[in-house]
Amino acid sequence: MELKDILAITGKPGLHKTIAHTKTGLIVESLVDKKRVPVYAADKITNMEDISIFTVDEDMPLKAVFKLIYEKENGGKTIDPKSDDKKLREYFEQILPAYDKDRVYTSDIKKVYNWYNLLLDNNLLDFSEPVVEEKPEKIKEEPKKEAAEPKAKKTAKPAEAKEKTDAPKKAVKAKKETVAEKKPTTKK
Repeated sequence: MELKDILAITGKPGLHKTIAHTKTGLIVESLVDKKRVPVYAADKITNMEDISIFTVDEDMPLKAVFKLIYEKENGGKTIDPKSDDKKLREYFEQILPAYDKDRVYTSDIKKVYNWYNLLLDNNLLDFSEPVVEEKPEKIKEEPKKEAAEPKAKKTAKPAEAKEKTDAPKKAVKAKKETVAEKKPTTKK
């Protein structure tokens, strides 16, 4: 399973995997207790594939951080997320030395460790595909050809247009005359 199917939902502990889409939201299954619950559009849902860690240079996707932890631990579990804050930061610095110490909080680091262990327990970590996408070289843009001028709309000739506008008025006058002719006149 890919990380795009794994969700973090505000107010619901742990991670959830997408089971089905409904008209009003999603049906998700908790990776912690395997319970299925509905999630609605009003809930704050974060896709695991969209999460990244602040670094000094560029943000690093969460999947790349998971791969670094996986390689450091040889496929095993990471440090306990409930460890001392100082130990958690030291361990994270070993994994990702360039992380931004001012913008990455200890609570964020705890979540990364917790999520990694949870995904590992559920056999959802798959690093067979490349983790970091290489940016394509900038392609020189060729000058765009000028777009052909839009064709002018066909309009009615002035005489035809006048006839069209006069036609309804004549019909209305004709109807009024017919009604007037039918009215009986009263004699005094």
